[in-house]
Amino acid sequence: MYGIVNKAIEELVVENFGEEKWHLIKAKSGIDIDFFISSEAYDDSITFKLAQAVSSEMNLPIDAVFVAFGEWWILKTAKEKYGSLLASGGNSFKEFIVHLPDFHTRVMLMYPNLTPPEFQVTEIQENELNLHYFSKREGLSEFVRGLMQGLAKFYNVEIEIQLVQSRNDGDAHEIFHIQWN
Repeated sequence: MYGIVNKAIEELVVENFGEEKWHLIKAKSGIDIDFFISSEAYDDSITFKLAQAVSSEMNLPIDAVFVAFGEWWILKTAKEKYGSLLASGGNSFKEFIVHLPDFHTRVMLMYPNLTPPEFQVTEIQENELNLHYFSKREGLSEFVRGLMQGLAKFYNVEIEIQLVQSRNDGDAHEIFHIQWN
């Protein structure tokens, strides 16, 4: 993953719990990198080690860490660093999600070595749809849930999101059923 992901984890911890807590988490992770360069690619294991260390230090389930990070990614990192790109996704929650399959195409212009997930949207109705999530990376479905929750807050809508299919259950990919007001 790119350094911007690891920097965002650091920013989440520092802003909410302080610099000292970040140093404890970083030490617990075993990651010996002084600072992350946003545009540099890092091994995925670094991100997962940081998330595990946050989970351990904060006494939170790893899924809760990924949900919180997904929300943070939308409401802080994406909004502050990629506001125009985020705004180009649509004028409403539904419009953004329906156009999500094309979103990473635009992101890849900034990060050419990105290995993005793929999304597919099916069963689109007025206030609900199914979001299919395909990724080479396992263990990030709760991050996607957090992203959706962050987008809902960004667009000021209430959502219900249910994981209806998962690779953890032997399926080929994840499917989220999302409803909103």
